[in-house]
Amino acid sequence: MTLEGWVPQIGEYLTLAEVIDFAFDYRGNTTLVKTDGTEVVGYVFNRNNLVPQPFIQFFDEKGDGPFTVPYSEIANIKFTGKDTAAGNSWKAWLERKERDKPKAVRASRGEPDPDPHRG
Repeated sequence: MTLEGWVPQIGEYLTLAEVIDFAFDYRGNTTLVKTDGTEVVGYVFNRNNLVPQPFIQFFDEKGDGPFTVPYSEIANIKFTGKDTAAGNSWKAWLERKERDKPKAVRASRGEPDPDPHRG
């Protein structure tokens, strides 16, 4: 499941804080919709709701930043960028398994790893 393309409807069943948590976990750009109507595209890399004035931090789509925006200035967050992690966990696991297979075969034969510093 991916959040790519999702425009949350904040209200009775979904809070801004929940959307911010989703944006923090999202591995793509989002569009921050501010309460003044402006929109900023960027990557949310930090948030803190345990301080007197909760905030998020992000880099804009050009890579500038970090910028800090208080929750009170956020109307919504749209998940507009490509989710770079979508579907990759299974693929990455298979690639690791294939890469480690020769190592496992060598170990089962009692042969040393030719590169013990490789992860």
